[in-house]
Amino acid sequence: MKKNLLLTGNPGIGKSTIIKKVVSGLKGRELKGFYTEEIREGGVRKGFNIITLDGKKGILAHCRLKSPYRVGKYGVNITDLETIAVPAIQPSGNPESIIIIDEIGKMECFSKKFVEALYYALNSDNQVLGVIKKKGNGLVNAIKLREDVELVEVTLRNRDKLAYQIVGMFELPSPM
Repeated sequence: MKKNLLLTGNPGIGKSTIIKKVVSGLKGRELKGFYTEEIREGGVRKGFNIITLDGKKGILAHCRLKSPYRVGKYGVNITDLETIAVPAIQPSGNPESIIIIDEIGKMECFSKKFVEALYYALNSDNQVLGVIKKKGNGLVNAIKLREDVELVEVTLRNRDKLAYQIVGMFELPSPM
């Protein structure tokens, strides 16, 4: 396995669900980072939350958010992205720590601070487990092409097994 493992796939296929399962399955490892969750109102997706692994929460994007940064119907909340997600993906100094980044996409790439923190994490001694947009711009494509990135596409066929397989990849060998 390469140092940085990134999941990709169609929207709604289960990438963030896999990330959450891996996080709960890696009890013996120090984990840093964040995941995203849909904000639903009346069964309709209205936006996305950022939730850090140490319990901080913010809004990544919402359809009622006024912002100069937009993706489709969603206004992107650069402030929460930079004050909540960016600190969460800073390497801790412990090379055994895993950095979780859910997700690397158009919304996140509006923030120069996020992009800098992302590259710092990818270039660090820490392993990174993340989600990256399937179809992306130059930055997303450049990250996918890095030699230290292993890209795994999540499909209907493999999504139920992937969390278990990824936990196995990241588990530390037991001492003899």
